[in-house]
Amino acid sequence: MPLIQNIIRPDVRALSAYHVQDAAGFVKLDAMENPYTLPPELQQELGVRLSGAALNRYPVPTYTALKKAICAKLGVPASYDVVLGNGSDELISIVSVACAKPAAKVLAPVPGFVMYAMSAQFAGLEFIGVPFKPDFTLDMPAMLAAIHSHKPAIIYLAYPNNPTGTLFEAGQIETILHATADTSVVIVDEAYQPFAGHSFMSRLPEFPNLVVMRTVSKLGLAGIRLGYMSAAPDLLAEFDKVRPPYNINVLTQTTAEFVLEHSNVLDEQAALIRAERSRLSAALAALPGVEVIPSSANFLLIRINIPGLSGTAVFERLLVKKVLVKNVGKMHALLDNCLRITVSTPVENALFETALQSSLQP
Repeated sequence: MPLIQNIIRPDVRALSAYHVQDAAGFVKLDAMENPYTLPPELQQELGVRLSGAALNRYPVPTYTALKKAICAKLGVPASYDVVLGNGSDELISIVSVACAKPAAKVLAPVPGFVMYAMSAQFAGLEFIGVPFKPDFTLDMPAMLAAIHSHKPAIIYLAYPNNPTGTLFEAGQIETILHATADTSVVIVDEAYQPFAGHSFMSRLPEFPNLVVMRTVSKLGLAGIRLGYMSAAPDLLAEFDKVRPPYNINVLTQTTAEFVLEHSNVLDEQAALIRAERSRLSAALAALPGVEVIPSSANFLLIRINIPGLSGTAVFERLLVKKVLVKNVGKMHALLDNCLRITVSTPVENALFETALQSSLQP
């Protein structure tokens, strides 16, 4: 179509739209979601609260009450604020747009979260991927060499990393922060922090170039699409200039404020998931031909090491058994024959274990 060829950027025309597989009727273990819902009594209270939301009015654009609740409940340092986004995806886009000076670059270890590279491309930034070591740990000499050579405006460090689940050493992140104090914004993406037990949030005052980014999706609120990030006040103010007004709708705002009043429920659910992660990891590691990558997230990455049986073949066998996991084998060479499995309830995890065992047969 001539109009599209004349108007749409060539790199956009070459892309495929982000695909999410229909999970109806499946044991859904592909998207790192919390499998637990709010207790019925809280669901009823939330319904009453939502019924009073002013749907006829725009949200209050400063989101003062919600930001205050996030800062109080989720460990943001005193005198530090947050910028809110429609999930962490929008926050990544905000950072990309704010830093998109001519010839600016984005750097991150790979394989990692695909939106780092996608958002960079959309904003006209060059993305530099630095491969992990084969064990999915940071290749620090390569990282520091790439930082020195490319002088990226933005560095992403997912803590822990998706899709591997690995948690970088704190000292490595400190080294990168010190090496880029005046040249790069270093974003420590803590999307899976409730399952990791480690965070850089309290250390924000130590590093003026540090941004800590999180989402409430993995906590159990994926449906409301809410992310937040904090940084030194002057830096955060620059990002807030790029944020669209009214970017958080009143239903999301009301829900988040309510659930944060009952954050102990989310903490208890995260503890259940961590316990199941340990149990499931040990059970999968006992299966012949299955390698389990140590995980600090709410998912496990496994590699199929069975001659004549690929990860894709196992994925397809699981689909036939109505179990949906994430086939990440084509994302990067280091992920060859790898599958990512969300840690779910004991019942769903047991269904997955049974389906996997039968899918490993020649």
